[in-house]
Amino acid sequence: MPYQRTKVDRMKKIVLYILLLSGPVIAKAQFDKLKDSVVEVYGFVMTADSLQGIPAVSIIVKGRSAMGRGTISNDQGVFNIVLFKGDSLEFSSIGYKSKTVAVPTNINGNQYSMIQLMISDTFHLAMTIVKPRPTKEQFEREFVNTKVPDDDIEIARQNTDALKRRALYKTLPADAREASNTYLRQSAQRYSYQGQQPPQNIFSPLAWASFIQAWKRGDFKSSNN
Repeated sequence: MPYQRTKVDRMKKIVLYILLLSGPVIAKAQFDKLKDSVVEVYGFVMTADSLQGIPAVSIIVKGRSAMGRGTISNDQGVFNIVLFKGDSLEFSSIGYKSKTVAVPTNINGNQYSMIQLMISDTFHLAMTIVKPRPTKEQFEREFVNTKVPDDDIEIARQNTDALKRRALYKTLPADAREASNTYLRQSAQRYSYQGQQPPQNIFSPLAWASFIQAWKRGDFKSSNN
């Protein structure tokens, strides 16, 4: 039994030693395989009729767009991208038909050049008939009565108007900050007159002055008037 146990331990050591020696070899082989599968693609995107470079063409690795794999062509239509052999490139640009091209898998080396031609895409718009106004007077009348939508500056001016802000102040509910401040002021006033009769505002000159100013501003006018 001790002899068999020693023999098994020796075999385990031999296997472990072989694995340790073969580990770098396997890792290097996997690295070389991954390195050989990567290719740098560079080329031109041109029009099919005049052979002119097309700028700002979107070039995306199909199936890998979620990973951010893509590029665009420069002003002369030149592009450059790194991908794996066998991937497909999708070329798209406004005014041209999209094109999908597969990169060959049997490329020797890690560089590949290509020239991609794109065909102009024709858009058919619906027919539009422009008719003149019957008379000059009708045109002038409709031109004057046409309501032009307000721009951003006019909308901002209306929102900051004093009358509109006063109307919104009456209708909009108080937020948490205003409600808490009102509660604290009322609590402080109630605690300051604890044990005694609070004064009546009808005898306060400040209250009368505030009432007269509000009356002049028209705060007490009904909405119907």
